Amino acid sequence: MKQPTSAAALLVTRCLSRLSVTGIDNLTTRGACVLASNHISPFDPVVLTAATGLAGAFPAFMSHPGPFQTPILGWLMRRWGHIRVDRDTPNAPQALHDAVAVLGTGRSVLIYPEGRISRDPGLWPEKGKTGVGRLVLATGAPVIPVAVWGAHEVVPYDAPRGMWPRLWHSLRHKPTVKVHFGLPVDLSGIDPARPGAAQKATDRVMDAVTAALEPLRADEPDLPRYIDPTRPVTTARSRRIRS
Repeated sequence: MKQPTSAAALLVTRCLSRLSVTGIDNLTTRGACVLASNHISPFDPVVLTAATGLAGAFPAFMSHPGPFQTPILGWLMRRWGHIRVDRDTPNAPQALHDAVAVLGTGRSVLIYPEGRISRDPGLWPEKGKTGVGRLVLATGAPVIPVAVWGAHEVVPYDAPRGMWPRLWHSLRHKPTVKVHFGLPVDLSGIDPARPGAAQKATDRVMDAVTAALEPLRADEPDLPRYIDPTRPVTTARSRRIRS
């Protein structure tokens, strides 16, 4: 079930873009781990399913309720073992418990620490929620920073509205989509029992994700070349750190 899913994602990704994946050895040499990725487009899950599949990994994605509430897709998400995240509800802690359980089976978990598609004007990673910090401190699982770039040119922020013209453009021009798996984040020196530990761990993860992203967009250091007019922007959670 998992491998055909990855193959389908790879087919779709290659139809709509030129996929470049680097740092695969940083993932293939690990057991169960937490993959922490920046989030720039609704197309990210497809790209990351394809990229992790190339590395022989099939992580459970932590996702907002939307896909789970969609006919057919919701059934598939549950069947494939992905994890629903009901933020700001009494059910929110369940996602952490589910992720811990998945890691306990030897399967990796992929999380978007920002909790949303970035609204930073430059499309840089925003401040992360502490869920990723709490997860890695609770389990001791290695955390691999993942950077994705170019997916925002394939599918717009406001999809499905305005999606078809952009998909047609992608079919014709195939923008380059890059994914990089970084080295495990060093979380040494953080005492899980001390107040603020989860925030410290999350900040280190976001530093690593940002550092992994910088080489992928070296020729777009400030603003992305393609500006998605449907994406709202705000500096309220901006945190860009240059390495």
